Amino acid sequence: MFVAASTECFPDLPLDAALQRLVDLEYSRVEIDIHEDGKHLKPSEVLADFDRAVDLCRHTLRLTPVAYSVDVTATGEAYYEQFAAVCRLAKATKVVCLAIPSTDLGTPFNEEVERLRKLVSLASIEGVVVGLKTEYGRVSGDPDTVGVLCENVKGLALALDPSHLAYGEKAGGSYESLLKYTSHVHLRDTKKDEFQVRVGQGDIEYGRLVTLLCKHKYSRALSVHLKPVEGVDHTGEMRKLRLLLESLL
Repeated sequence: MFVAASTECFPDLPLDAALQRLVDLEYSRVEIDIHEDGKHLKPSEVLADFDRAVDLCRHTLRLTPVAYSVDVTATGEAYYEQFAAVCRLAKATKVVCLAIPSTDLGTPFNEEVERLRKLVSLASIEGVVVGLKTEYGRVSGDPDTVGVLCENVKGLALALDPSHLAYGEKAGGSYESLLKYTSHVHLRDTKKDEFQVRVGQGDIEYGRLVTLLCKHKYSRALSVHLKPVEGVDHTGEMRKLRLLLESLL
């Protein structure tokens, strides 16, 4: 295992500035967000100018890209065309894992299964793994549902985010059964009634999580996902969580 951080930690900065901040905080690995609604790299841009996207993701100020967080907002065939372009980008830049969101609550189960099967099929062509994010308020917010999805979609992995399972009215459910599917991990500290709190003031048991991941021979990233919060020293929190995670490895 190793520690990384997401460019989503700096949502208001352009990509080059976000990368520089991570270098200044002494991170060595990065997860780059490719979100249509974000300020960094967009799936539509990857499709429109593939060579530029590869160049951006290769020149990361000595940071090694370890995953891409992908959120495509296009519909119909354009959705899959943009996703396929991101898969080609991952192969070209030697990134294995793509972390993707599930659909909203209320989506028919069979419809979500078919969507995920198509995404996994496109990714497998390029040797890339699709990791479904666990997200509160979406289909993937329930551990049991996530387990069934992973069983029904051959090759589907999981981008585990314990915060989304520790927050809200269903907080506290066990996610141990999901660790065998995990290909990527997102981390911050969380309480049942507050999604992001200062590191050490929440309910996330980092040491226990690392121990469980070791039992499942997990060998990939623990990716820090801390959004700026008014009144909180964001730089200090980013540094604190990096040091904490490194002390556990």
